[in-house]
Amino acid sequence: QVQLVESGGGSVQAGGSLRLSCTASGYTSSRYCMAWFRQAPGQEREAVAAIDADGDIFYANDVRGRFTLSLDNARNTLYLQMNNLKPEDTAMYKCATDTCGHWPLRWFAYNYWGQGTQVSVSS
Repeated sequence: QVQLVESGGGSVQAGGSLRLSCTASGYTSSRYCMAWFRQAPGQEREAVAAIDADGDIFYANDVRGRFTLSLDNARNTLYLQMNNLKPEDTAMYKCATDTCGHWPLRWFAYNYWGQGTQVSVSS
């Protein structure tokens, strides 16, 4: 059973930084993607960033240049460093993993999800 545990959310002012962590366990394959998605109240779930099984990293347009995704393979932990946060980044952030195929930034490619961690950015 694949399990994901997230941490690192919180409340910051605009311009601040946070680092999210997601630790995975229970993998039965090495060909997994890992990703962060977010969802604000009343809005659709959207991709933030993802890393595929080849190590290629993908970002959503509105976070590119501000957020950095990294993976510590030894710890099976995915990190999302978020800098220059904006109020519109406020959302519940969830980690996901699965063999995502050609769709690392599409939520339907993932069957394993964490519980989420809240990020709130005030202006």
